[in-house]
Amino acid sequence: MADITILIADDHQLMREGLVSMLAKEPGMKVVAEAETGRQAVQLYEELLPDIVVLDIGMPDLNGIDATRKIIGTNPEARIIALSMHTENRFVQEILKAGASGYVPKNSAFEELSKAIASVYEGRKYLSPTVTNAVLNDYLGQLKGGAKPTASLLTVREREVLQLVAEGKSSKEIAKIIEVSMNTVIRHRQNFMDKLGLRNIAELTRYAIREHLVDP
Repeated sequence: MADITILIADDHQLMREGLVSMLAKEPGMKVVAEAETGRQAVQLYEELLPDIVVLDIGMPDLNGIDATRKIIGTNPEARIIALSMHTENRFVQEILKAGASGYVPKNSAFEELSKAIASVYEGRKYLSPTVTNAVLNDYLGQLKGGAKPTASLLTVREREVLQLVAEGKSSKEIAKIIEVSMNTVIRHRQNFMDKLGLRNIAELTRYAIREHLVDP
């Protein structure tokens, strides 16, 4: 039986090295690539088509939620496991909606990640017991007519531009990164500012930090 091929995406080198080292000891599992940004993770997935992608939610350039959307857009059968320090229901909900098959908090034991990889590889979903309550509470909130997360008001491209603006990139730089015209970038920027009621860069940055699109 061939090894389960795995792509690790996390912007912290020590985290990546630790995961690679531990997975190397797991029979039947093989890390074939590492990515330090969400955009790099998408590119490597398209090049290598690994069986499993293990990615962090909070990554520079392109966050894990939007990276998941892009990977699923490339291959709806892609198997993605979120490995994150965040256990709030909105993050669990957003990445599952984006198409992830599993969610494991970073403070879990390594054995849980190994279990999640094996489970997702076999076509099942895996949700860590520590975040199950968050998902249930969110579901119950929706049944009671709970508020819709503001992030869901934005298109994938608007979220992508928002993150890059919050990271300090100019419209010219963003246009080059996402391969569109500057006018398109400016239009996306105005759209999400209007939708979110943001008036300036300071408010935009606070929003991006609160939504964990960028680190403080």
